[in-house]
Amino acid sequence: MSDVAGESPASRVGVRGASLVVAAVCVAIDQITKHWALNALSDGHVIHVVWTLQFNLAFNGGMAFGRGQGWGPIIGVIATVVVVGLLVSMRQGSGRLATASVGLIVGGALGNIVDRLFREDGLFRGRVVDFIDFQWFPIFNVADICINVGGALLILGYVVSSRANEVTS
Repeated sequence: MSDVAGESPASRVGVRGASLVVAAVCVAIDQITKHWALNALSDGHVIHVVWTLQFNLAFNGGMAFGRGQGWGPIIGVIATVVVVGLLVSMRQGSGRLATASVGLIVGGALGNIVDRLFREDGLFRGRVVDFIDFQWFPIFNVADICINVGGALLILGYVVSSRANEVTS
């Protein structure tokens, strides 16, 4: 018995499962690297890596690029709603690219939500740990990379599937 887009309910569970595995790997890598940054950089020193790349500990209580400082609780709730929405959207079936994209976005969002939940006192009052610093771009973390790469892949997948649908029409 098949369902939306010719997929069986069991294959949709596999798609959601694959997205959750990607998300779990993203959260794990993000939290491990943040733990390292907190331990290695908390004394204020900076590690020069190459060219302008350095590891420099910073905390962000706002949203992207440090905007909206103090809005952490609102941002945390919005991010949680987005994560739930993305996971629910996986019910409609999708290809491998969308599965990976959603996993990356969900994993990145959850990595930063974990910081907001557990780094400081109070629900969603914590600040996000950032440490990857190019010196000419705002400081970021692995979760931010996952969110941006996932978003770009999701857009790419949408463009490719739209073009494929135009060709077949």
